[in-house]
Amino acid sequence: MITIISGTNRPGSSTLKLAKYYQKQLQQKGGEAGLLSLSQLPASLITSDLYGKRSDEFLPLQDIVTQTDKFLFLIPEYNGSFPGVLKVFIDACSFPESFYEKKAALVGLSSGKYGNIRGIDHFTGICNYVHLHVLPLKIHIAAINKELDADGNLFNKDTVQFTNEQIDKFIAF
Repeated sequence: MITIISGTNRPGSSTLKLAKYYQKQLQQKGGEAGLLSLSQLPASLITSDLYGKRSDEFLPLQDIVTQTDKFLFLIPEYNGSFPGVLKVFIDACSFPESFYEKKAALVGLSSGKYGNIRGIDHFTGICNYVHLHVLPLKIHIAAINKELDADGNLFNKDTVQFTNEQIDKFIAF
């Protein structure tokens, strides 16, 4: 099972729009993928789901993570790295079984010109620590506000080409 993780809890984010685009592209290529937005995290996450505790609200999300074989993380740039809520989510998931020896693809995005290169590098270190195998082809989409049309589709020829290549490699990974 593939799960796409929209790596922010910001309402109306470009990250969620891009996650839905990836989901649609995966489905067109025969890969079924669920979508988990970090906006679905329970408000009590920090007080109720860290350090081995589990709330009833977090259990369905943990079940999704446990059943997933491959993760596609879409990660926006926050202060030169990735959102803290993504790290809290990783910390809240059961260790090591949530991610151990599973696979992941990483996509960075930003409104600036670097596409969250640094944040993807930081997150790769966390993936390595939890034994999550990362697809070598990492995509960095800069100026995301100029990459998505009104329907949430990528339209820049080069970006579409690179994301399609990543999707193909991820399916085969």
